[in-house]
Amino acid sequence: MNLETGQAFANVVAGLEGKRVWVVFTDQSELKYVRMLKRGFRHCFILIHDGRSWISIDPMANYMEVLVHDLPGEFDFALWLKERGHNVVEAKLIRNIMTCAPVMLFTCVEACKRILGVHKLLILTPWQLYCYLAKQSNRSIE
Repeated sequence: MNLETGQAFANVVAGLEGKRVWVVFTDQSELKYVRMLKRGFRHCFILIHDGRSWISIDPMANYMEVLVHDLPGEFDFALWLKERGHNVVEAKLIRNIMTCAPVMLFTCVEACKRILGVHKLLILTPWQLYCYLAKQSNRSIE
């Protein structure tokens, strides 16, 4: 099996075939210590669209919030968030790495990295994740 076939197989197995994924970066956080982080990049979460439903996976400090939003399938939730001041980047899912992700503290950044399949040790803050995704040919919502 070549790499391209392996990627297609991994997407089907993971149930991600045809889904689009974004990382949403925000300034909103209830934690006081994140004030030292770059404004607009103090928290991040995942947004998934499968053509019908919008799903958000938001790793909070004390729980993981997973919501299926009751929105029309044609509604552009990612654009709606961007228009309200969030930084939104469409991301590629990496499913061809067959090693365990490094052991890290469970933060919003680490949760997003795990969902995306990013195994980079030195991505610790939302801003670093944003910069990494921008370099990976991901698109920011304009």
